[in-house]
Amino acid sequence: MNRCKSIDAQLIGGNEDTGSTVSQIYYLTHQILKLTSHLESHSEDYSSRRGLRKLLGKRKRLLIYLSDENTLLYAKVVKTLGIRGLRKP
Repeated sequence: MNRCKSIDAQLIGGNEDTGSTVSQIYYLTHQILKLTSHLESHSEDYSSRRGLRKLLGKRKRLLIYLSDENTLLYAKVVKTLGIRGLRKP
């Protein structure tokens, strides 16, 4: 848990604002990781799979917003969290 808090502090600069875009992406990423590990052992859990797809869509929309608003912060978030960036059209 300390590692998670340190990454959170790095990304949002120690700000406790859980409504910021970066903070929401961070927490969604950890929810996605938890659901992914759950689905590895329960492959036929369709309601969890649906929830995972909803979380992925929400994170994608937030990443699109962040890339439009602050490109440098977007690049930092993608690199720190180890997630794929958005495709270039």
